[in-house]
Amino acid sequence: MDSSLFIGVSLGDFTGIGPEVTLKALAAESTADGTRYLLIGDPEKTTVLNEKLGLGLPLSRYEEKSGAGRFLLLNAVAERLAAELPCGSPAAARAAVAWVREGAQRCLRGELDALVTAPVNKEAIVRSGIKFVGQTELLSSLAKTERTAMMLLGQDDRGRWLRVGLATTHLPLRAVSEYLTVEKVQTAIELSAQACRDLGLARARVGVCGLNPHAGEGGEIGTEELTTIVPAVKAAQSRHIDAVGPLSADALFYYAYRGDYDAVVAMYHDQGLAPLKMVAFEQGVNWTLGLPFIRTSPDHGTAYDIAGKGLANASSMVAALRLAKQLARGRSKIINHG
Repeated sequence: MDSSLFIGVSLGDFTGIGPEVTLKALAAESTADGTRYLLIGDPEKTTVLNEKLGLGLPLSRYEEKSGAGRFLLLNAVAERLAAELPCGSPAAARAAVAWVREGAQRCLRGELDALVTAPVNKEAIVRSGIKFVGQTELLSSLAKTERTAMMLLGQDDRGRWLRVGLATTHLPLRAVSEYLTVEKVQTAIELSAQACRDLGLARARVGVCGLNPHAGEGGEIGTEELTTIVPAVKAAQSRHIDAVGPLSADALFYYAYRGDYDAVVAMYHDQGLAPLKMVAFEQGVNWTLGLPFIRTSPDHGTAYDIAGKGLANASSMVAALRLAKQLARGRSKIINHG
């Protein structure tokens, strides 16, 4: 089996379901190929959880990339987590951020082929004393780039996909209009089109949502379409991108779902993610576009209510691992044949 890929996985908030879904997903994927994994988290607690879940993953401590083993454990913080932690523990929140940072830095140094990040809890992180907007924003900062976008993608049980790029992410709804710029919308369009190409799709047709109901009705219900979105679409078209819009979001998602568009650019978080999660709640994947390395994540949170009960569904994490491997293999082919 191909063992050339080395994928990092930051284990997320240990008081949530991230470590559980990670181990379950790795067990499910263990026979698919020979990919090696660096699990960045608390080695002792991860080993105990592996035994508790009865997964039998052959975990071993990380010494060096060329060392033996497929499922390697690495801690990036000096502080050991207590055996029992309450949900939302500040110590767990701080460790989760440190593990994401470690994975990103190893990707930036070329030591990992991709990074898959298990869920963290924004509220717990902020309460722990760390300024934090989201993992996408943290990774963009570490990579020293602002030209990134969040894409969520997933398929239903009939293989019908939605791929949704976001022009804005974690903002209060009242701030979206002020935050939207031609550049941000254009970036989301261009990165979404590139994502379609990275996925090997035959086409990269991007439908662009309006911000207002009915895409503003020619300025009768808001002017953002005329002042911001139309110029962004035209700018993308001038770069030979097959972009269409702004279109009324309530209709656009229907047409995208039936296959008329390969990706949708939404103007704000819930405009794009409500339809996506309706279609692929358990299989959705978060993909950060525009980073100099591959980063994917399951499209769900820490689910404190079921943490520690062994009930978490690992489907989204499985999908995140598979997408990371797919993209890493594609990037490897480009590098080797470029």
